[in-house]
Amino acid sequence: MSEPVGISVEGVHFGYPGRPVLRGVDLTVEPGELTALVGLNGCGKSTLLRLTAGLLRPGKGRVLLGGQDLAGLSRRAAARRVALLHQSAPAVPGMTVRQLVRQGRYAARGPLGMLREGDDAVVRRALEDVGVAGWADRSVEGLSGGERQRVRLAMALAQDTRVLLLDEPTTYLDLHHQLDVLRTVVRLREERGLTVVMVLHDLAHAARFAERIVALRDGRVVADGAPEEVVTPGFLAEVLRVAGRVGRDPEGNWPVCYPDHPLPT
Repeated sequence: MSEPVGISVEGVHFGYPGRPVLRGVDLTVEPGELTALVGLNGCGKSTLLRLTAGLLRPGKGRVLLGGQDLAGLSRRAAARRVALLHQSAPAVPGMTVRQLVRQGRYAARGPLGMLREGDDAVVRRALEDVGVAGWADRSVEGLSGGERQRVRLAMALAQDTRVLLLDEPTTYLDLHHQLDVLRTVVRLREERGLTVVMVLHDLAHAARFAERIVALRDGRVVADGAPEEVVTPGFLAEVLRVAGRVGRDPEGNWPVCYPDHPLPT
């Protein structure tokens, strides 16, 4: 297995005409680290993931994977180095689980390779690692939201990269499936030696499952550190604009938040 790959974001600015999104972001994610990005809607979290996946180009600054500048890579070349699980995606009518997961091999196999029938070893492993091999011939349309998210995670793993980015992977899922997906991500990161960055809205999940929390506000990094160091009542007020209290889980000792009321934005 290849060694984990680190991420370096250096002085990145990005925006649209009349609407700046990121305003000079510096961030280093160490190889093999699991980092959660948090912050209010519109603070730039998803944009930062897309820049890190090579889907967007910074207006200023640069993003490096394993020391290589993404600006010098095509999208397909970037997809061979980093996989991004988008927030949501519509089911493709008539597509089976196996067929959807095989789409993750496009960057490696190309359009002609995708025409070949049969799964390669990477697809088979992705199906097995996420626990969906038994569903391979089921229609994606017939799956529940939680089942579909597991399949989409298998598709991202089929890119066979060392960096995995997840944009709100628990959105629209009930609590059972939220925990199921996050526990699966933690396990796969350990088994595969992945570097993982995930955008999470639920601070409780970020504090429990990530070893590092990076918070954005107004397109800038305003907090960065281990959950037990970062998550405080001041953090809740400054980053999430809520007044609240912070305690500790009696068994795992991770921070537990008790939000009281919203603060003016």
